[in-house]
Amino acid sequence: MPIFARLLALSLVFFVLSEASAQRVRRTPDHDRQSVASERDIRDRTNSGAVGLAAGLLEGAPIHFATEISRVVNDNSDLTVLPIVTRGPTENVNDLLYLKGVDVAIINSDSLEEYKSQVPQIQQKIVSILSLFPSELHVFVRPEIKSLSDLAGKKVNFNTQGTAAAYSGPLIFSRLGIDVEKMFIPHPVALEQMKHGEISAVIFITSKPVEAFIKGKWEGGYKFLPVAFDQRFEDYYLPAYLDSSDYPNLIGKGQRIETISVPTILATFNWSQDSPRYKRTAKFVDTLFSRIGKLQAPGFDPKWKSVELSARAPGLQRFTPVQDWLDRSTATQGVHP
Repeated sequence: MPIFARLLALSLVFFVLSEASAQRVRRTPDHDRQSVASERDIRDRTNSGAVGLAAGLLEGAPIHFATEISRVVNDNSDLTVLPIVTRGPTENVNDLLYLKGVDVAIINSDSLEEYKSQVPQIQQKIVSILSLFPSELHVFVRPEIKSLSDLAGKKVNFNTQGTAAAYSGPLIFSRLGIDVEKMFIPHPVALEQMKHGEISAVIFITSKPVEAFIKGKWEGGYKFLPVAFDQRFEDYYLPAYLDSSDYPNLIGKGQRIETISVPTILATFNWSQDSPRYKRTAKFVDTLFSRIGKLQAPGFDPKWKSVELSARAPGLQRFTPVQDWLDRSTATQGVHP
């Protein structure tokens, strides 16, 4: 090939490569902008479907329930429920009121009492989604204790701070008008001290049956004391009982011990209906309620089988989308609101 032709060919190749490079350079800003826009869209879409669920301590039942809720709601859904480990159902009221990223929370019904002074309209600011499960009051005492009044001035353990017993227990005893020497140590430690006469009673507030009373060996005379449900407990509590099917080694066949329970509630803030958080939480309600059957199937906590979507939570109004869902279900499936 003549030298001139070779130079011309090389020039053409150089020109083509240079033009391609220039085009790549010219396309890069647009490509980067598209990439940034795409990432922003993904971020916005992901966050718009994120529901923060304040649950409780790692060792408590609420975080377990929150995890199961997330498993069902997140499955093939554009929502992402994020269970959050917190300091417990009482502190969750504070998180629901003030903490960014918390859309729904698991609370105890009587935890509202603590906030009445600082938030007088607390029962208008927080609304219920679902009554999850009752936590029965267990007043377990030594043989020499015959009645609640016998506990006056005695050492009574309410479990560690942050637990339901540590908050609700003293509040219930205050309503009963019984002044005890309150202790807040782990229940396993307290039960051992109780056997040696160092503590007169332990107060459990949790869903029955309690493993410690089923597997533990107790001499004759150890027992549960009855607590009557009356007007002192009508605002936040419900009537309940313990019987021989719960604790066959401590309660005689056919016997029933009257007590009260503290409802555990899935609640949300009373968002404005035109806010994104209201709409996101409403979508969460629709998804959860529509899939409640999955939670009541094998593989999930058996307590889900006793959860009634229409059950009211003491002390709180319903979240409007909950009532809307129940009304629609009444028309189509015969569910009674």
